[in-house]
Amino acid sequence: MTDHTPQDQPELPDSPEPAIVKNVSNWAIIGIFLIVLFWFVSYARAFMMPVSLALLLFFVFIPIRRFLERFGVGAAVSATFITLGILFTAGGIGLMASGPISQMMDDAPQISQRLEQRLTEIRGNFRQLEEAAEKLDEVASGGGSSDDSAADGTVSDTQVSSDASGQATVETTNTSDPTGAQPSTQQVNVQVNSSDGPSTMGQALALGPAAFGQLIFTLVLLFFMISSGDLLYLKIVQAFDSLADKRRAYVALREIEGSLSTYLGAITIINAALGIAIGIAMWIWDMPSPMLFGLAAFVLNFIPYLGAIAGVVLSAVVALFVYDDLFTPLLVAGTYLGLTSIEGQLITPYFVSRRLQLNTVVVFLTVAMWAWLWSVIGMIVAVPMLVVLRVLSAHVPGMEKFGNFLAGDIPAEPTDESEAAAARRQARRGRMSDDEIKRATQRAVGD
Repeated sequence: MTDHTPQDQPELPDSPEPAIVKNVSNWAIIGIFLIVLFWFVSYARAFMMPVSLALLLFFVFIPIRRFLERFGVGAAVSATFITLGILFTAGGIGLMASGPISQMMDDAPQISQRLEQRLTEIRGNFRQLEEAAEKLDEVASGGGSSDDSAADGTVSDTQVSSDASGQATVETTNTSDPTGAQPSTQQVNVQVNSSDGPSTMGQALALGPAAFGQLIFTLVLLFFMISSGDLLYLKIVQAFDSLADKRRAYVALREIEGSLSTYLGAITIINAALGIAIGIAMWIWDMPSPMLFGLAAFVLNFIPYLGAIAGVVLSAVVALFVYDDLFTPLLVAGTYLGLTSIEGQLITPYFVSRRLQLNTVVVFLTVAMWAWLWSVIGMIVAVPMLVVLRVLSAHVPGMEKFGNFLAGDIPAEPTDESEAAAARRQARRGRMSDDEIKRATQRAVGD
């Protein structure tokens, strides 16, 4: 009989419970961080919106500053030109749109009454279809009536009318049975009070000073960032210790700069062409203020998917006010939809680089999320922020799979290349030479 000492017993593997608990704890911490981050972004929207917009505009316009610097133009002068150019462009667009918008505000009561009449006509048409369907059901079921008032020979007809001042008239006519009683008519005047809450125009005017203040803050911050030259890049590079990390950070910054400039530049030109095309189409359809339709299409098309839907609905509603039939408004809305479809399916994919194409589902969810957080401004900056995240994921170790998830249908790049080849490829992506990277990183190390 052999004695077994405790040393002779095989060692059992460690229980996997500590690793599982550790993973659950890590994911819980990440979840709490995301909840706090979303709350902060939503709570500090008045501050974060202009800061985020200024950062995006900085990456877009910094190549222009470098181009002017080649001709001896200083950074402060370039920043002044760029800031004033943005201000004058926004003011020009607002001035062009102010006339048609003022005219629409003056005609608001007539427009509202006209739309109400058209909607009443549409509801009447549907009501006739419903009555015809009910009669067919009665015939199919063998006759009979479910109307209690018809059982005793009395028919009640109620009509409601209103005017722009809020005065509503309810007129009820009771027709008795044919035994000799006379029909009776009762008219009741009702005053509708709609002044309990602020009007839409009042809310828009109340938001005016806050929006103007955020615009000024954005332009001032953009001026200081551009006038500082490459100081922001230098400070970010200096925040890393190793030369490889400094190089990776600088390449990532330059690639973000090139990607945003390419994307927003191409999108702006495409949207301008789309606005001109839609303005001409609305003029052909004899729609009111075709120039305003073009400006609306230019602005709305910066919002993926939802902007095109809003433009189609807007054109259909205005066409209902202009035309007496229902078929022509459908043609007007179809024209808008057709032009935006050509732009979205043919023109934009052709002119925008393939490496900037993103996952469609991710883009839609991102736009919806930022619309929930920051409303219209969030929908505009959603895709540029997604482009920045896509570029960063290609340079941050461990985020390659996440970046591949964000990207569109792009072939996978080889992973067995040498470090030198990867550096050269990243330099080409960032649109800079190896000498520029070397000088930037050596300067950061020296300081």
